[in-house]
Amino acid sequence: MLRKFLTNNDKKILRLLEILIGLSTWLIITMPVWLSVWHPAAVAYFVLVFDVFWFYKSLNLGVNAIRSYLKLSVYMRIDWKEKAKKLQDWEKIYHVVIIPEYTEPLSVLRDTVLNLTKQDFPKERIIVILATEARDTEAVKTGRTLKKEFKDRFLEFIVTSHPDAIGEVKGKSSNMAYAAKEATRIIEDKKIDINFVTITSCDADALLHPKYFSYLTSEFLSDTDRYYHFYQSAIMFYSNIWKIPLPGRVLNTLGSVWSLAQLVLERRLINFSTYSLSLKTARDVNYWGRTVIPEDYHMFFKTYFKYGEKVATRPIFLPTLADAAESTSFWRTMVNQYEQVKRWAWGVSDDPWLIKNLFLHSEIPLGDRLARLFYVLVDTHLIWPTNWFILTLGSNIPPLVNPVFSRTVLGHTLPAVSSLILTISTLFIIMVVIVDIKLKPPRPQSFKVWKTPMLYLQWLSLPVVGFILSSLPGLDAHTRLLLGKRLEYRVTEKI
Repeated sequence: MLRKFLTNNDKKILRLLEILIGLSTWLIITMPVWLSVWHPAAVAYFVLVFDVFWFYKSLNLGVNAIRSYLKLSVYMRIDWKEKAKKLQDWEKIYHVVIIPEYTEPLSVLRDTVLNLTKQDFPKERIIVILATEARDTEAVKTGRTLKKEFKDRFLEFIVTSHPDAIGEVKGKSSNMAYAAKEATRIIEDKKIDINFVTITSCDADALLHPKYFSYLTSEFLSDTDRYYHFYQSAIMFYSNIWKIPLPGRVLNTLGSVWSLAQLVLERRLINFSTYSLSLKTARDVNYWGRTVIPEDYHMFFKTYFKYGEKVATRPIFLPTLADAAESTSFWRTMVNQYEQVKRWAWGVSDDPWLIKNLFLHSEIPLGDRLARLFYVLVDTHLIWPTNWFILTLGSNIPPLVNPVFSRTVLGHTLPAVSSLILTISTLFIIMVVIVDIKLKPPRPQSFKVWKTPMLYLQWLSLPVVGFILSSLPGLDAHTRLLLGKRLEYRVTEKI
């Protein structure tokens, strides 16, 4: 009966869930104001519990970043090609790399493809697909130029042109679906066993580590549940980290270390940005979604709802370099960064679909479904736009709104206790700084020595940067969801 009800009222239920999620975000942000009038103690306890939770998250970030860095340091030195060659079916493995792009500069795409030629895995078993969009007026010229340069460097270098189709959402996900179907056709035409083919979604500016496909081969062949797994490396926004302004450098450094720290989280790790999986699995779930913008999480849960709790993301302890948002001026760079974060935060638009399907798939253990929902909806999407307001303003509002409460012990001590917890939490930034120093590319000569102290002082700007370049774009995305104003896919500008 529930399945029938959800199916018959699909659009209404999804829209209701969108409103509830967006409304929840605003209720959490404004709660210290309106609830303090009637029950300031409840607000105080909520703020203190959240502060402790934030302390726990900060501790985890620091500790997990160190753990992942130590593993990364070891795994980068391993000869993964030799390990893979010792495994059964080594000679059967092929890798398809799809690079979806729209109006990307030729220089950026050339660097990405050129980097693939540095893989220590046999290039005659790598197929590269440049997935262009038909509406891109420069795509034909770009594709022709790159194919001429690289067609003899791999087994195949293919250029696809994704046409605009009625009912599809323009963006990376629908482009990936189109190119992946072409990849399947190529594999079948060449009589290659699809059971031994991986497919990698590679962002246009992503520079995979030279050992990536050898490491992936070793993991894939030794993984008994390979058809249920995604494979994720650490996405490090370090390619241009020395060139971008201080606010962008703070945000992208933190984002890079966060990406690294996620690799040791096991069941909580979800593929992001640039990742790999079995081509057979992609085919069996009917490829990427054609009506969504957040393709990575959506592809993960699309697979999860088909195969159940076995679906997980396995870590690849290697760095994948990417460009931080940048433009031709300080303010254009800030706008570019804001729009990129807003697009990432638009992943919340997938949550109504996720919630609906969690009800439909009772064959998956309830505990597993609830745990996955909590991590995506609460621990990621709801906290994203709300944490700054709770942490920065939450403890000061109840005493201001309710003067009577300010004269109680709880009301009087709330700001001090909250401040103490958050001050201790900031100490874990030291761990982030240490990992960043170890992984960041060497300082170029263009970055003057006298600016070096700013690499440490820049962290004092984190509250301001976090508000402008993280919480605000997150709130922007959630408000759009609440009001039903869909976000169109916007490619991050590259220079």
